[in-house]
Amino acid sequence: MAAGPGSGLLRPRRAARPSHGGRAASCARRPRAARSKDGGGRRFRAARGSDLRRAGMAAGGGSPSIVEFFGGEDGYRCGYCRSDTGNISHGMWAHSMTVQDYQDLIDRGWRRSGKYVYKPIMNQTCCPQYTIRCRALHFQASKSHKKVLKKMLKFISKGDVSKVASEEEPMDSHIEDVATCDFAYKSESQVSQSDLTPLAVDQAERVENEDEDSGETKEGNVQKAESDSVPICADKDTPVPAEPSHSAKAVHAPPKPGKGADLSKPPCRKAKDIRKERKLQKLLQNQMGTAEGSQLEGDQTFLLQNSKSKTNQPKNIEDFVFVPLPDDARHKLEVRVVRSSPPSSQFKATFQESYQVYKRYQMVIHKDPPDKPSINQFTRFLCDSPLEAEHAPNGPECGYGSFHQQYWLDGKIIAVGVIDILPYCVSSVYLYYDPDFSFLSLGVYSALREIAFTRQLCVKAPDLCFYYMGFYIHSCPKMRYKGQYRPSDLLCPETYVWTPIEQCLPLLEHSKYSRFNQDGKAVDEGRLKELGRVKVLHKRTVMPYSVYKKRRKGPSDEASVQQYASLVGQTCSERMLLFRS
Repeated sequence: MAAGPGSGLLRPRRAARPSHGGRAASCARRPRAARSKDGGGRRFRAARGSDLRRAGMAAGGGSPSIVEFFGGEDGYRCGYCRSDTGNISHGMWAHSMTVQDYQDLIDRGWRRSGKYVYKPIMNQTCCPQYTIRCRALHFQASKSHKKVLKKMLKFISKGDVSKVASEEEPMDSHIEDVATCDFAYKSESQVSQSDLTPLAVDQAERVENEDEDSGETKEGNVQKAESDSVPICADKDTPVPAEPSHSAKAVHAPPKPGKGADLSKPPCRKAKDIRKERKLQKLLQNQMGTAEGSQLEGDQTFLLQNSKSKTNQPKNIEDFVFVPLPDDARHKLEVRVVRSSPPSSQFKATFQESYQVYKRYQMVIHKDPPDKPSINQFTRFLCDSPLEAEHAPNGPECGYGSFHQQYWLDGKIIAVGVIDILPYCVSSVYLYYDPDFSFLSLGVYSALREIAFTRQLCVKAPDLCFYYMGFYIHSCPKMRYKGQYRPSDLLCPETYVWTPIEQCLPLLEHSKYSRFNQDGKAVDEGRLKELGRVKVLHKRTVMPYSVYKKRRKGPSDEASVQQYASLVGQTCSERMLLFRS
């Protein structure tokens, strides 16, 4: 994803490729009409964003989602099969967006790159891109995953830089993702601040009543059907990785002398395991993890539970990540989570260092010339986000929104994972790292750390139990590695229900585009039912489309609005504001 010198253009580069299964951000080319050669666009966006926040607070709540829909595009270049015109998608520019709206959108196949939100036209695009998620609570690291974790542990503890010669995950050598696609990228429009500022609530309510006064009859609110795409956490009684089963314990009779261990007594524990547990308890007591500027450790009991020795059970991520290090460890690794939008003080303080890592990554790993990975391009692609920062009483301590997960080794940044924290998931966006540390397989390692991070957040936010890895592209063999993070599900492109990947793979072997829901009668439960209820922002006034349609002068735009509402679904179309000039 690179921009031309000074152009401010976010144009996909051939090698802007995320380094592991979570890197789903697609880089795309902004529309020509909105390309800027100076910083005016950035100042305009910043002022507009603050204006929207003020308008939202004046209305008694947070800023609403405000989007401009651009419809389907002509074919553009595909970064996977190299087709010049085969990649086709719908797109819209998000001036602002709530985390719940974005969660619902990605559960309908949408994805963001900066503030541009796009949805592949699955039955037309050359390489169909299926949304994939990992069930983080049930995740078990594979043999190759554990090799990467052990390699990092040996490096930190002993300074061992030996490389594993075989059985590496493909993302270390084949790290191309959707970012390579040459989008006809729609940019932010040059809409004035005042046009994007909704009027007071009482005026909007009068507009709502206008439709009723006209004599039209409205049906009652359509009862929202429960969508299969809404994640449901595992039941408390369901055993999950790192959590013991709550099933009743069997009562064992004392054995006869010489016939084995007494199962009615606790099993003997190795002194080494006891020392490790005590050291970890001491470490956790001394550690004051915060949401900003330090590693988010989650619930201490959860970490202790995950670090205890378990008889005859395979080790999980936490056993490698949170193991106490020796006092003479050669290196110190720290993971800090900092809010990137709106930028926190910690993010601002580390911006230049983080950018330099990104620039070197682009130049060394992806062979970009020095003028391509500019600060402007870096900011628009990986720092700007439409997501509003939100906090909830039962949510994670760091809140929801967009973050950078920084990996600090001995006091300097060596890698950054760009993530969104949403109501039901951690959504991975991108990863960049210092090429000098490529031998640590940071793409795989950061993906595993993000899964562990998701499990930590789930302790205090039980609904947040999935790790979204972006798109799975079966027609591109080197992009199939995302399916190795199991258990995982793919999103049906027609009914938007989640289907275990094991059931999807035979279908994809037969056809690159497939409907995963095998119930032929099943339909999209969140489909558009009432076009008139779509929310529109027109001349600073929020109104239903039925009212806007009467006020509009000029040719009808009903086909465009119909297409937009069908793609985002009835629920989002009634919450988000579709800007109309």
